[in-house]
Amino acid sequence: MKDNFYIIVETYHLPDTGKSHNVHELEDKKLKHREVVYIDVANDSVLAGDYKADEDPAKFKSEKTGRGPLTGDWKNQAQPIMTCYKLVTVNFKWWGLQDRVENFIHTTQRRLFTNFHRQVFCWTDKWHGMTMDDIRELEDKTKAELDEERAKGEIRGTKGVEN
Repeated sequence: MKDNFYIIVETYHLPDTGKSHNVHELEDKKLKHREVVYIDVANDSVLAGDYKADEDPAKFKSEKTGRGPLTGDWKNQAQPIMTCYKLVTVNFKWWGLQDRVENFIHTTQRRLFTNFHRQVFCWTDKWHGMTMDDIRELEDKTKAELDEERAKGEIRGTKGVEN
């Protein structure tokens, strides 16, 4: 498919509550077609198969930072706060399937982002206070584990769900 299929994910992290208008500096033509999807890691529902009580920001309280649980209007009360702005560009040029595949990809990306950012918050005590050397060591260990899993060929991870 070469140029007829691609997914591009661009990310900015800003210290705000999600009210910045055009952080990716899109030109007017692209801005008109952009769809903004807000994700609330504490209040948005997740699929039953994705739910884990120990990864629920509405229940988690960090021992290291005192942050959490995230409840109610937490976005306008929590300090410090950060918004992760993601720009997902999907292109699938195949007549008859384009809209369906592109919508499926966007839905799956939203699910992945929601679950991942719920985990990041609830794993705060695992990563808070890490040095760059600690992070590099974790990256190396994770890479080795992923390489081993790929060599086994066992499929794991998020499964697609049709709407």
